[in-house]
Formats: sequence, structure tokens, C-alpha cells
Amino acid sequence: MFSVDNLKVEFAAKPLFDDVSFVVNDRERVALMGKNGAGKSTMLKIIAGLQQPTSGTVSIPRDATVAYLPQVMVLSDGQTVRQEAEKAFAHLHEMQAQLDKMNDEMMQRTDYESEAYMELVERYTHLNDRLHMMGGLDYQGELERTLQGLGFERDDFDRPTSEFSGGWRMRIELAKLLLQHPDVLLLDEPTNHLDIESIQWLEQFLQTRAGAVVLVSHDRAFINNVTTRTLEISCGKVYDYKVKYDEYLVLRQERREQQLRAYENQQKEIADIKAFIDRFRYQATKAIQVQSRIKQLEKIVPIEVDEVDNSSLHLKFTCSMRSGDYPVICEDTAKTYGQHNVFHNVNLTIKRGEKIAFVGKNGEGKSTLVKCIMGEIPFDGSLKVGHNVQIGYFAQNQAQMLDGELSVFDTIDRVARGDIRLKIRDILGAFMFGGEASDKKVKVLSGGERTRLAMIKLLLEPVNLLILDEPTNHLDLRSKDVLKEAIRDFDGTVIVVSHDRDFLDGLVSRVYEFGGGVVREHIGGIYDFLHARQIESLSQLDSAGSPSAKAVTPPEASVKSESRLSYEEQKALARQRKKLEKAVSDAEERVSQLEAAVKILEDQLATPQGSTDASLYDKYAKLKSQLSDAEDEWAEAVEQMEALND
Repeated sequence: MFSVDNLKVEFAAKPLFDDVSFVVNDRERVALMGKNGAGKSTMLKIIAGLQQPTSGTVSIPRDATVAYLPQVMVLSDGQTVRQEAEKAFAHLHEMQAQLDKMNDEMMQRTDYESEAYMELVERYTHLNDRLHMMGGLDYQGELERTLQGLGFERDDFDRPTSEFSGGWRMRIELAKLLLQHPDVLLLDEPTNHLDIESIQWLEQFLQTRAGAVVLVSHDRAFINNVTTRTLEISCGKVYDYKVKYDEYLVLRQERREQQLRAYENQQKEIADIKAFIDRFRYQATKAIQVQSRIKQLEKIVPIEVDEVDNSSLHLKFTCSMRSGDYPVICEDTAKTYGQHNVFHNVNLTIKRGEKIAFVGKNGEGKSTLVKCIMGEIPFDGSLKVGHNVQIGYFAQNQAQMLDGELSVFDTIDRVARGDIRLKIRDILGAFMFGGEASDKKVKVLSGGERTRLAMIKLLLEPVNLLILDEPTNHLDLRSKDVLKEAIRDFDGTVIVVSHDRDFLDGLVSRVYEFGGGVVREHIGGIYDFLHARQIESLSQLDSAGSPSAKAVTPPEASVKSESRLSYEEQKALARQRKKLEKAVSDAEERVSQLEAAVKILEDQLATPQGSTDASLYDKYAKLKSQLSDAEDEWAEAVEQMEALND
């Protein structure tokens, strides 16, 4: 399908990779692996034609289509979800317009026997056949199935994209790429904004309906389920393994051991040659042999060994004093925003030492219940936090609370205690802060880097109840292994909110599923839950639970549909909808204003004068806090609006 030949990329005269060649065939599904900074995203951009290499070529057939999903993109507003997704079919409308134009020309011409007319008929037939092979303009069914597979409800289709968060708008962009059915699909971290059900749907799509796929992902289960070949970028080279990820890890370890043996043998050879030169350098009778050894030494090409994998580093969360037997007890706990019932009648008891998972679609209340446990928001019913419970809480906004003036190393040095202080640089390396990165000021770090640093800080603070809300979103596979082992060895209690199946596998013993205002308890690990969930879906989960899952909330009576409401009730509903629409609009406007203000300050901080102005950093921190609050208000308003539309 496409080939990469003798590719070389340099940044500031430093090669990122050199003399790289490989071929990807039609319907191959390839994982692109390598440590952060190895050049994975750069490779995808070069294949997509968005970046030019220093030398070498990427050869793609002229009629082949390439689609690329970056980690971050500029998202457009002004359209509904359906209208934005329909842009994927713009080429079909263009083909139809060409057919209409050719048809008009054939109707007007009378030179039926001429060569030019026959050529026109042939072009029309070819284009018409091609349009029909691509499904023609009958694409609405496929469009709706794809949007629903990625988590959208039918009621979402006609909502403006501006009402959705950045993560949901990224799903729209992913839907547009999938609907184009490109010959080559390049995906950079496609699962970052997806829940478990959407990830499973995407796996099925890529396995059965995609052409050639090259993807970068830190979701191990996703990679194993989708790809059958692994390309690793290491030491500026690309190593090709015709196996899926788990098998690649075994072969990679074998290759590294071979490299080490070859490296050690080469070092011994170099040492022997140098010893001979030093010993006989000044003896005239050995001059010829010495010169021969010098030339031999110059011709030796140093053997490189793959970067050391720090995932073998063993860390452990520091457990403080022993907590009570039941760190968290919920009795008929409920949370509503206006008319929107997030969840109700939640009854759960978490025992000391348990490790449990909160899972479910985005917006179903997982993080809301966490905030209730933290005491950050009010709730109805009873929720008790046990005796001597000390909570360590990780959420995305934790990154904004770090001191921007400290270096990465100093941030961790201030919380490290005892012998762990001797391993700070190893810990930072395991979380992608190796080398000079540990000396960076926190204020210059990206959002993802700050998130990782906040996780390391939490790792070293003494607590006995860990609550982790999507802890793996910005971690690579090695860092996730380090974190997973640390959680598994933690002596306290753990609540993990995550959609990463591989991370949860072997880590949790109970799963709580959030959905439709109901919280269901599943005994067993994450794959036990997935198996049970598939069974329940066949027997309509919302109306009847399976023996393996008991509902933590009783089912509610069905709500009257809007068509059955009285005239006065419909008027009241319309007033409430209008009020909520204004709340969403006002919240969206405030978020936009604060984002613009934050951008202005970031530009000022990037200047030499601004980088030394302490007052600007104070303003920046306050604005970021206000922006976080405004985004929460927007999310609440949208949730209430969605509940009303349901």
C-alpha cells in the first residue's frame, strides 16, 4: 500500500532516525512503538505528507487515500454533529456533481458516433460505477452507526458541536476519518478520549472494515486486539517484528540481550586493540602492526544497545496509618443537577485494602461520585468516610496546583522521604523525565507533563485511600507498568476511574458500572465484568440484571414521553429547555473568554520579559482555576440539558 525508503530526519543537525525503510501492505494493521521522543508522531506526519523528511521518500499510489488523526487538532464550530460528520462524504457529492455535469453534456450533444462522445460515455460509466461501489449518497445509516459506536446518542446528532467538550469533538473527527474509508489510516493515540465500549467498537471496526492501519497507542489491550505487526523506533532505526505487541516484547528482549553480548564482545575487542597499540606504540619493530591496529580501530562501527527500559523499577505508594475497616460507605446516595438525575439510591461498601474500579460511559457520574467522596460537592442520602482515612486524590486539575517556579526534580525532592530520595532521578526517568528534562521548570511543562509529575508527587505522599481519576491518560506503556505495580503493592484501599482495560486487568477485584442513573456492582476483575456485560446486553441490561451483577440502585418507573405530556406540562418543559439552553450558551461564552485570556497570558509568559514577571504567573494560575470552574459549570449545564432531552 505504501513504502518508506531510506528515510532520514534531523532536528538541529541531530538525527532523529536515519536510513529507515519498510513497506506496509493493504489491510495490514501495524503498531508503531518506541519511547517518548523516539519519533513516532513524526513518522506518522511524514507518511501523511504533513512534514518533509531531511532525505528519503514515502511512496503512496496516486489513487490511494490517506487519513491522519493527530493527538491534538484544531476543532471547528458552527455545525451540528451530523453536519460535521457528513463532511466525510464531501468527495461523494463532488463525484455526483461531476456526473450531473457530464450527464447534461451528453444530453446536449448530438455527435453520438464521435470518438469524443464515446470517451465521455466511458468516463461517465467509470465514475458512476466507482460512486456505486463506494455506496453512493446513501450513507446516513452508516453515519449514524459510526457516531453511535463512538458513544453519541441519536439526540446528539442535531446538537451544535460547540456544546460538546474537546474529547467528544475529537470523537467526531475520528468518525469523519473512519467514514471516509481511506486506504491508509494513521492514528495517533485514538483511544485517549474513548470509554471502554467505544474502544471495543473501534477495535471491531479496525479489524473488519479498515484498510492499512498504522497506529500509536499506549493502550496495550487495544494494540494486541487490533495489530498483527510491530514497528519499533529505537536508536534512530526501525526494527520490524511480524507479530503483535505481546510477542514483540519477548523478541525485543531477546534482541537486546544479543545486542548486549555483541556490545560486550566489541568493547573487549576495542580494549585489546588499544592495549596492543599502547604497549608497542614506540617499538620500531612493531610499527607496521601498530598502524594496522589503528586503522582497524577506526573502521569499527560502534554497536548501539536499545535504551534501558525503566519499567523494571519497583516503586510503592507510601501507606500511612491503618484506616477503619470500611473507608467508604454509601447509603441511598444520590446526586442531581436541577432536573438531571446523575445517580440515585447508591448503596456500596468499600472494605479496607480493596481495589475497585469505576467504569462506564463518559458523563454517567463516575467522577461525580468521586467528588462526593472527596466532599467537594453536596449530595443527597448518606456517604460516610471511615475512621483515620487519609485520601490521596489524583485528577486532571491536580497538575494546575504544582508550583511553577520549582524544577521537576525539586518538586519531587520536597515530598520524597528516606531512601527513596536516592532514587529520584530513576523515578523521574520511569515517568519520562530523564536527563535534562528533570531540570525543567514546572511552568514550561506541557499539560501532559504536568499530569505525570502530579502522579509522581502523589506516589510519594503518605495516604491510605487512593482515588485515581483516569490516571493513565498521559503515561506511556512503561510508566503505566510502574504505576500499576505500585498500586498493586499498595497496602491501603484504591478506587480507580479508568477505561484502560489492560491497566485494570489483575489490579481490581470489583467493578462498579455507572449508566442511566444506576450503579451496578460486578464481582471479579475487569474482564469478568466485560464478559458479564456482554451477556447482560443480550437480555437488556437496563431492565434485568444478570446473576453476576447486582444493581446498587433499584430501577425507576418509566418516565412519560414528551408526546404524552399535557399542554401545561409541555409549556413548562419548553421554558425549562430554553432556560438550560441559555445556561449552556452563557457557560460556553465564559469558557471561550477565559480561554482567550489564558492564551494571551501564555503568549506574554513566552517572552523574555514575561518569563521573569512573577505577577503574570499569579494571574495565570488564577485564570486557569477560573477556567476549570467554568468548564465544570458548562459540563453541568450540558448534563442537565441532555437529561431533559432524554
